[in-house]
Amino acid sequence: MLQTVKQTTQKAIFSLLAIFILASCTQQSTQKHCSNYEEAILPVAVTTDWSAVPTGLQASMGSIDKRYVQHEVPKVPQITNWNESAWKGERMSAQIILWSKDSVSNIELKISDLTSESGETISADNTQVRFVRYVISSEFGNGCDKKHLSGDYAQLLSADVLDNIQCMNMKAETVRPVWITIEVPSDAMAETYIANLELFANGKKKQTFTLNLNVLDKTLPHYTEWAFHLDLWQNPYAEARIKGVEPWSEAHWEALKPTMQMLAKAGQKVITTTLNKRPWNGQTEDAFDSMIEWKKKTDGTWEYDYTVFDNWVEFMMDLGITKQINCYSMVPWGNILFYFDEATNEEVKVSAAPGTKEYEELWKPFLTDFMVHLKSKGWENKTLIAMDERKPEDMKAMLSLLEETAPSLGVALADNKKSYKLYPDQLVDLCVRQDATVDKEDRIYRAEKNYVTTWYVCCSEIFPNTHTFSPPAEAAYIGWYTMAGDFDGFLRWAYNSYSKDALQDSRFSTWPAGEAFLVYPNSRSSIRFERLMEGIQDAEKIRIVRAELEQDNSEEGKEKLNEFNQMLETFNVMVKPENIEAMLAKGKKFLNN
Repeated sequence: MLQTVKQTTQKAIFSLLAIFILASCTQQSTQKHCSNYEEAILPVAVTTDWSAVPTGLQASMGSIDKRYVQHEVPKVPQITNWNESAWKGERMSAQIILWSKDSVSNIELKISDLTSESGETISADNTQVRFVRYVISSEFGNGCDKKHLSGDYAQLLSADVLDNIQCMNMKAETVRPVWITIEVPSDAMAETYIANLELFANGKKKQTFTLNLNVLDKTLPHYTEWAFHLDLWQNPYAEARIKGVEPWSEAHWEALKPTMQMLAKAGQKVITTTLNKRPWNGQTEDAFDSMIEWKKKTDGTWEYDYTVFDNWVEFMMDLGITKQINCYSMVPWGNILFYFDEATNEEVKVSAAPGTKEYEELWKPFLTDFMVHLKSKGWENKTLIAMDERKPEDMKAMLSLLEETAPSLGVALADNKKSYKLYPDQLVDLCVRQDATVDKEDRIYRAEKNYVTTWYVCCSEIFPNTHTFSPPAEAAYIGWYTMAGDFDGFLRWAYNSYSKDALQDSRFSTWPAGEAFLVYPNSRSSIRFERLMEGIQDAEKIRIVRAELEQDNSEEGKEKLNEFNQMLETFNVMVKPENIEAMLAKGKKFLNN
């Protein structure tokens, strides 16, 4: 009997101990070794009183419209709830702000599945929690300006990189934003879902945030089906340099895939290819090589190797980027072309301006052979000869030769000369600069012909833009202006032309900071890129809502359509509004209601 009592007592103790351990486990996290790259450091003049901050790690929900300064105490109320609405298939963003006057080790955030009252679930696999890292940025200054190289412009640290790491250590008197991404499945039930986001430091639970997501009974199409014509120019050679691998080796393809998959998920429509070497005469850290090998045989005939071109196009198409192949360029910057001469066994560099005999002798045999190859691949109707900011006289000479030799090939032009009216039926893809418009009658004509009409920004425009110092809302504004201005989409000349030390310094050459790349090495996204994708999603939602309202012939429907058009017209401006964040919030509310 005594033995039985003793055994019962032991069982009770073990049971209580098990419960205690289980409860402790829910409050703790296994500590990890947080080994991360070193961020850039700039001299800092502290302007806020960190001594007034309570001891320990502080945390609150923040705004995705703000870049929080690394060494300033954030002026935010300590909020632990997040409430938003989303369409099925939509990608949502949130931002949490961490700050501490003391150093903090081993910070982690863990998110649960999102569940509804009825038991529906959105898996935590559909979420990402990424620490925001700081890079050196600078002021806009005069835009395209050599002073960016000399350092005459004020430098600052900008919160932009979204790092794919599990934990971080924080230095004393610093701020660390955290970016939360939720991808709503297209087959999710229209309900309200709740998730817990738990914050740990040194293995101990510090705080719990509650994420409330109201999934609406509206569906955003899959990104491969979006109508928005996105054209962000890719630089595969930059990825080879970052990884230290041979271009077009197996290791290079492996490095390219996650970065280009991010681009595909943004709704990218165009594959950037090169017909010859250095089409932009080397305006990036990693100059573009030719994806086609030109060889002049000893008998004077030509031979072309399309291996890299084909592999690159097929690789991108496998990721879902299938609409268009843009080939740069028949009018390269400097009019310089390269080929291998079999007779001399060396590379030859030729200056051949459009309209000259040398130009014709180089391009005629190539175009003839290229057309045969494109037809064999089934790519003839989606391949365009692409030009970037070329003079009208060069364009006319090039177009004349193209019409004679390969008349079925379309043409794409990024037009900063307002010259599109000179060749109305040859520009299948026209992109005008931010300060230009397309006349209404031309826009109607191009739409009837099913031509693409887009717009672009570069180093000369301060608003709206996607530099590392640009307010994040500007990237989302791009999608709204595209729709308000009656464009088909948007172009940016550099998706991933990384600077030499891109993770530390976003400045490069004469460009404002962040001009040369929207994402970061090793498939790291950015606040700018996430907000640009948000604006593109909004553009798709605008297209869907407008089509539905136009089909509603009721008085209420007509009134709603009028209200919708008036709201959208407020975005048809290129001078920065004072209330851009409020404008976006109002527009999103209309789309969701």
